[in-house]
Amino acid sequence: MADTAVKPVYKNVQSVPAPDFWKERVDKFEKILAAQPKIEGKAIKITLPDGSVRDGAAGETSPLSVAQSISQGLAQAVVVARVNGKVWDLQRPLEEDCSLELVKFDSEEGRDTFWHSSAHILGWAMEKLYGAHLTHGPPNGDGFFYDGALPNGWTVDTNDFKMLELLVKSFTKQKAPFQRIVATKEEALDLFSYNKYKQYLISSKIPDGGTCTVYRCGDLIDLCTGPHLPHTGRVKAFKVVRSSGAFWLGKDGNDVLQRLTAISFPDPKLLKQWVSFKEEAAKRDHRRIGEQQDLFTMLPIAPGCAFFRPHGTRIYNTLLETMRREQRKRGFLEVITPNVFHTDLWKTSGHLPNYEENIFKIEIEKAEHALKPMNCPGHCELFRSKARSHRDLPLRFAEWGVLHRNELAGALSGLTRVRRFVQDDAHIFCTMDQVEGEIASALEFMDFIYTKFGFLYTFELSTRPEKFLGEVEIWDKAEAMLKNALDGTGKKWELNEGDGAFYGPKIDIHIEDALRRSYQCATIQLDFNLPERFNLHYAGASKDEERPRPVMIHRAIYGSLERFFAIVTEHLGGKWPFWLSPRQVMLVPVDPKFSDYAKSVHERLFNEGYNVDVDYSGNTLNKKIRNAQVAQYNFILVVGANEVENNSVNIRTRDNQVHGEKTVDEVLVEFRQLVDDW
Repeated sequence: MADTAVKPVYKNVQSVPAPDFWKERVDKFEKILAAQPKIEGKAIKITLPDGSVRDGAAGETSPLSVAQSISQGLAQAVVVARVNGKVWDLQRPLEEDCSLELVKFDSEEGRDTFWHSSAHILGWAMEKLYGAHLTHGPPNGDGFFYDGALPNGWTVDTNDFKMLELLVKSFTKQKAPFQRIVATKEEALDLFSYNKYKQYLISSKIPDGGTCTVYRCGDLIDLCTGPHLPHTGRVKAFKVVRSSGAFWLGKDGNDVLQRLTAISFPDPKLLKQWVSFKEEAAKRDHRRIGEQQDLFTMLPIAPGCAFFRPHGTRIYNTLLETMRREQRKRGFLEVITPNVFHTDLWKTSGHLPNYEENIFKIEIEKAEHALKPMNCPGHCELFRSKARSHRDLPLRFAEWGVLHRNELAGALSGLTRVRRFVQDDAHIFCTMDQVEGEIASALEFMDFIYTKFGFLYTFELSTRPEKFLGEVEIWDKAEAMLKNALDGTGKKWELNEGDGAFYGPKIDIHIEDALRRSYQCATIQLDFNLPERFNLHYAGASKDEERPRPVMIHRAIYGSLERFFAIVTEHLGGKWPFWLSPRQVMLVPVDPKFSDYAKSVHERLFNEGYNVDVDYSGNTLNKKIRNAQVAQYNFILVVGANEVENNSVNIRTRDNQVHGEKTVDEVLVEFRQLVDDW
């Protein structure tokens, strides 16, 4: 493709020329492919999930051929395999005796594989249409994207989407197979000699003398670990969703790339469902609702830091005060620790060497300090600031500390990914024998909060990894306690063997919102590491006993309050329940002569702590009521002559349900009941 200063426009797919680097790259790939070592065709045994065993030949039998031997329907439905627990291309020959699982699109691994392969198809279209130099294109949990550098500073706009989709359609019709090779570092550098971004990745990620895997589909060749679909024809529905700019490696100041985001499915019906889902999700987007309801804003003067407006602050404070009240009932002691610490603290905790790039550092009196990115080290310092006894345990610290993390500019997104946030952090210091009870209490607390919001949730227990701190016996005892606590909930939970942190097992809780999207907010984490790093001790029950270390439990339910605000906003669609609503009551006088009475009712409701306003405008009664309903006031209280005479109000809701006339005293009783029932 010849570079031109103006981005060309093509009438049809056939008129789009191939980029200059395609032929040479394919020739180099074919040469490496021809030199790939052959696998000896020895007999192997393949064990399926039902326990049945099938015969195969190493280097010949593939997961796809096994699926075909079972049924053609199965072979068409599966998208990837698990071989000895690891994901594996369907078309890639098996190499030894193995266990084999066939995975469909309806699993997480299936979708990731399908969308990863679709990203390569999108990359092919970007190279074809623009001569783009691709960087990386992963699945992202809800589709996929590809970043690429376009020549001459070209950008992708929505007018290009149709041609990109037509190119993709032509490519999927080809049923181009995905082919895998193993290349040396030198071969990879030669393959991508035209692309400085691939050159950087190969040079920085692959050690000298090392190898990498490379995949080809059609004329698209890319660095990739795989696995992939058998061929491009498996993609039956494809839609380009948006284009945007993205910094190379996500770092401000690097080259600006073009990012294309897309979605694909094995069935066009699934795409239609996805489009409907996205339309509803767009209506519920917390950024959109935040603007409509005047809740918060993000300003360029403080990237990644939210400015909460008065109505948003009402919600924020209610969330905070609700958790604060419930924590107090459960024996948590609220503390306050500094926002800025000497970096020695983060060296002791181990955060500085591992998370330095995410820590904001500042110099104070020629000494290096940092804004705290988490509360736990400060709570360790608080624990060891005075002598502790076994009688003090369990000691439950809770803090609404302001945290700062230096997230990349490209990762910032509304309230869900910010640089400044508050977390409902709690750290419990207890004896080993108290762990099970504290975990059970934390799970009950979490259930109380999530159930009130209408969230469904699931548990995952992650256990001892290969590299871990402490003794096996301690880990086994702790894991048994966590299992018992989970069993005590009466709910199902999943076991993630070996997926715990090196410093302790953990329980992850995933909530599901009204659109069935999953989020992880709550976490319950045992920690054997920080008590050791901070040399924490307490006096045991016996004078002869060595001063034992406490076990530390990290506990969060909301997690980031900002992120939880966003999740709840979208879960509720901006229709706030009365106890949480920033606009609980709108008083509507039917005529200006009743404004004084409306004002007196307003004063009484306001003094009782409710969020109440009066519409003194000259709009018609119906217009006032409609405006209040659109603004999501829970109750609209209409007042006129009858209401003045009876010291009452006429009630209707934002859903236009008319409740009729009630005295102000009766209304206050009902309002208090609504709050208390929460």
